[in-house]
Order: sequence, then structure tokens, then C-alpha cells
Amino acid sequence: MTRALWVRGLRRAAAAVVAVVGALLIGLTLTQQAASESAPWLELSRYLPYYWLLPPAVAGLALSVWLGRWWIVVGTAGLGVLVTATMGLNWRAGEPAAERIRLMTYNAKAAVAVQRNDGVLALGVEVARHDPDILVMQDAEGLLVQRGDPALSGNLPVFGLPHVFALGQYVVLSRLPLRGCTLGDIGYRDENHRYLRCSFDVHGEQLTVVTAHFKSPRGGLTATRFQHLAGADEWEQNFSDRLAQSRSLARDLAGLRRPLVVAGDLNAPEASPVIRNLLAVGLRDAFSAAGRGYGFTYGHSLRAGLSFLRIDHILVSPDIAVADCFAGGGEASQHRPVIADLSLRR
Repeated sequence: MTRALWVRGLRRAAAAVVAVVGALLIGLTLTQQAASESAPWLELSRYLPYYWLLPPAVAGLALSVWLGRWWIVVGTAGLGVLVTATMGLNWRAGEPAAERIRLMTYNAKAAVAVQRNDGVLALGVEVARHDPDILVMQDAEGLLVQRGDPALSGNLPVFGLPHVFALGQYVVLSRLPLRGCTLGDIGYRDENHRYLRCSFDVHGEQLTVVTAHFKSPRGGLTATRFQHLAGADEWEQNFSDRLAQSRSLARDLAGLRRPLVVAGDLNAPEASPVIRNLLAVGLRDAFSAAGRGYGFTYGHSLRAGLSFLRIDHILVSPDIAVADCFAGGGEASQHRPVIADLSLRR
């Protein structure tokens, strides 16, 4: 084989790689935007770490430079789609808002925090850093048990917030008057799961805040990763359970008083039908409305040390303006908090 034929064959192989990588990345992104309750495999792809996709995308771009300008367009398109649409890049300036209310949702992983010498203190530092007016916490059972910190004894405000309500895994803290909290059911199959609904007095108006914690996808993801097709049934059941939870909550939300906020660890990205069921009752995602960047809240505690999923959300009704929304730090919990500056529309 002459050198010219060898180079020609190599270029054809490189072109095939660039074309396949570009097509797969663009196709994956387009399919992930579809909210299909009947496609568990599509839901599974939404939990794929983006850093698994970066090496082939970068390799495709590098090969395209060798192939020429039209191939550079293909390579750039593949990498560009990955770092924008696939990874969920958002860049919104936010809306004008007067008399802002800062709301923070935080999966505290209190069972882990209380076992660390500085675990609860680290949670307090994160809360103080953002100084919320309303804080809703999930996985916070046991957080209010006295552990040498007088702020956790129940005799003083918790994390500087005077109004406190705790029930089960949920803790609600506020500097605004708290009218009361009640539990609602989001059970699936034979398991009993609850959400918490609270009302706050905001400049003479009533704000309804719901905090929920949907079933973790961890079991289904682990089964699929290590058992492959044998674990598919567990993943499908996991997806079905979370869909049942979101449908149940959506039915209740449709009858709740507005203005309304839903905040919590919903264990699904925004494109998932799990979240779309909630958006369908007239809510919108605060980060999509006013966030800048990726807003990832989960993944930093895994082996790679990088957050890659936005599964903690603040959803708001149309009568609430969103001035800003962002994710907090990852030092104190396996989940980063989500913080939003909100304002009731007059």
C-alpha cells in the first residue's frame, strides 16, 4: 500500500469517527429533551456523567482540525451541543423584583453530618453564607437534636432563623411568620412517602411552600450499572415509582393556593417527565428562569469529585418573579443547596 492510500484510508477513518461522535452527541441531546414516560432507557441516559462524553467529543474536534474546515464544523457542533444543551447550560439575567425573598432548599444528609465532628457546623456555615429568609431541608431528621451547639437545642433560633418546624425528614426554618405546616401523601405502591406544605406571611400576603423528597434513583442506577440488562427491571420500577410520586404531588398542587413554591430534592433533571409533571400544573423552574451556568447539585461526593446533575429544584408559580437562582457549595452535604431570590408579583 502506498503512502497516499494509507493516508487516504486514515482520513476516511477519522472522518467516520468525527461523523459518528457528532451524530451521537446531537442525537442524544435531542432525544433527552423529549419527556417520555414510556422510555425508561431515555430517562437512564439523563443520569450519564458528562465527563464520560467529553473525551470522545474533544477527540472528534481534534480529528476534525486535521480533516479540514467543513469537518471542523461537525466536530465543533458535537462538542458545542455537549457543553451547552446536553449539560444544561443556562444564562438568564433574571427578572425585576422588589421586596425580594431568599428561599433555599437543602438536602442536608443529616445522618451523615451528625457523625462528623464539624458536620452540623458545616451545614450552618453554608446556610449563613446565603442568609435565606426561608430554608426548607430534606434528609434532616435528627438535625435539631442537641449536639453541643446551643442553636440546635430548640431554645434558640436555628441557624439564626426564629421560626422552626420539624417533622420526619423535613425541617423548615424562616425569619418570616410561619402560619403552619401540614403533611401530604405522595405514596407509591405499598410505601408511604410524604411531602410538607407550609404557609408564610410575606408582606401581608400568604405564600405556600411545598417541600418534597422523591425516591432516590440510586438503586436502579446501581442495578443497571453492575447487572446491565439484568438490572433493567429494577430501573424501570424505580422510574415508575418516581413518576407515581410526581403525578400524586401534581394532583395536589393543582388545588393549592397561589403564590406557590415547590422546593426539594426531586431526584430528576428538569427534562425528565418526573419534573415535567409538576411543570404541567403551571410551575416553572427558577434556575431556568434566572440561573447562570449549569447549576449542578449532585455528583461532587462521588469518585470523580464533579457535580454533573441538577436534581434539586425550586419551582415557582407564575405570580412569583425570579431575580436570581444558583447552587451553593458542596462542602457540607452530598447535595449542593439551591438558592433563589423571589418576589411576589403585585
